[in-house]
Amino acid sequence: MEWENYVIQQCPASAFYIPDFITAQEETFLLSQVAKTPKPRWTQLSHRRLINYGGVPHPRGMIAEAMPPWLQNYVDKINQLTGVFGDDKKANHVLVNEYLAGQGIMPHSDGPLFHPTITTISCGSHAVLEFYEPQETEDGTTTTMQRVPVTKLLIEPRSLLILKDDMYHKYLHYIAEIRQDVIDENVSNISKVSKVQLSDVLERTTRISFTIRHVPKTSKMKIKLF
Repeated sequence: MEWENYVIQQCPASAFYIPDFITAQEETFLLSQVAKTPKPRWTQLSHRRLINYGGVPHPRGMIAEAMPPWLQNYVDKINQLTGVFGDDKKANHVLVNEYLAGQGIMPHSDGPLFHPTITTISCGSHAVLEFYEPQETEDGTTTTMQRVPVTKLLIEPRSLLILKDDMYHKYLHYIAEIRQDVIDENVSNISKVSKVQLSDVLERTTRISFTIRHVPKTSKMKIKLF
């Protein structure tokens, strides 16, 4: 697959959106595997939960762990996208996020623990990913940080989203904690999505995302984290 052909021209460099990257049958399979995950395997956050596969990234290095075979198939599928992480890098980590209807994630950037490319397969529900540019403003002696809207992306079930360059380094991305999304003119990939038009109101259900990345600093030996 020539993933570079799926670039979103209407937003800053660089975002790529591939609809139907996986089939409906594959989506059902992935959701069933996540549903069978034992509760202790999940990391519970204040408003949602997640699972790390391949290891837990840490500034001092990630202790590499074996990827379950059912998930390795999709890591391999990403690695078959020639050059997506550069010439000699392969995905070695998967972050599984669960978003119930009304749940989201605060504005953030993914930072230096990862190679600066995000690849995300979505299952279940859609999401609207919003991007902001952090800017400092000064009023006399007071400096405040503002978030200037940049763009939005509609992420459909079974799609693959790839983020690089400024879309990784420069802008914060987040998902609002709401139960429905109104599709407006700020959604820059509207021409690439199916059966969705401006002003449509989309109801959220449970979304499971698989963010598949390359962690450069890994070790097979136990390291002291504290």
